[in-house]
Amino acid sequence: MAISLFVGCQTVPKKTEPTTLEINPRDAEAYTNRGNAYYSKGQFDQAIADYNKALEINPRNAVAYTNRGNAYCSKGQFDQTIADCNKALEINPRYAEAYNNRGNAYHSKGQFDQAIADYNKALEINPRYAEAYNNRGSAYHSKGQYDQAIADYNTALEINPRYAEAYLNRGIAYYFKKQYDKSWENVKKAQELGYKIHPKFLEELSKASGRER
Repeated sequence: MAISLFVGCQTVPKKTEPTTLEINPRDAEAYTNRGNAYYSKGQFDQAIADYNKALEINPRNAVAYTNRGNAYCSKGQFDQTIADCNKALEINPRYAEAYNNRGNAYHSKGQFDQAIADYNKALEINPRYAEAYNNRGSAYHSKGQYDQAIADYNTALEINPRYAEAYLNRGIAYYFKKQYDKSWENVKKAQELGYKIHPKFLEELSKASGRER
């Protein structure tokens, strides 16, 4: 009797659904959303290209300006960030994210007072904006105002108790205040939440505190 070999059935190709942009190549929101996806993957040039297309279609798209500015900020092009956030705020003067992102660019340029002013404006618009509190804390930290920084990190963590970066930043502030036990407590919390701490900081904290990691 002949023995038949089992041959698996071929996979039936799934029907490919047309994308939003294939259906409507003039959908500015779809370009903005795809730009956001590229940004999340760290592909900043592709993100910028999609934001550019969104703005060609809709020059009044404040979200696309703000997000493109954020991509420029990630590339270290802080003046372009400021210009894009300015444009977004001309379109929507109540856009808290644009103030926050412009503040980040000013902070990166070492213009801490301008950064704090922008974070203040973002928080006037949205008092529950944890990221703006964290970022304002970082600006105060950069000015050596550690108590103000810690107060802002505290507020950020009241709003979002799982904000790992705020725990780390608060830990660094306590390090500079030589409150090493509190520094370790915050560093450990950030690690528990999955934040990767730079080994150099852990080494410096271990040395200063006389404790192992």
